[in-house]
Amino acid sequence: MNIGIKTSTLIAVAVGLSAATLSMTGFAADLDLALTIKDHRFEPSEIKVPANQRVRLSVHNQDNAAEEFESKSLKREKVAILIGPLKPGRYEFFGEFHEATARGVVVAE
Repeated sequence: MNIGIKTSTLIAVAVGLSAATLSMTGFAADLDLALTIKDHRFEPSEIKVPANQRVRLSVHNQDNAAEEFESKSLKREKVAILIGPLKPGRYEFFGEFHEATARGVVVAE
């Protein structure tokens, strides 16, 4: 499945609006990290973040199939994710559409 120009444009606008909304709410991240989805797996599958800091995870899907970040322990389901500040611990996440393979964990230390 190939994404058309209109779909790509809509995705870019949605991400831009999400970022604008986040910046208007005053939720600034202390750290920006990238997370890639490739072959229905998150890379890296484990992300270490400093405890008690806000972190922005930007998810880049390199697969042709739809996928997004989802985490019950972090209470997030998005393509661009702001988390934290987190208490030290492990926070699992998974892909909404390929949960069996797209799995990972955020480790706050």
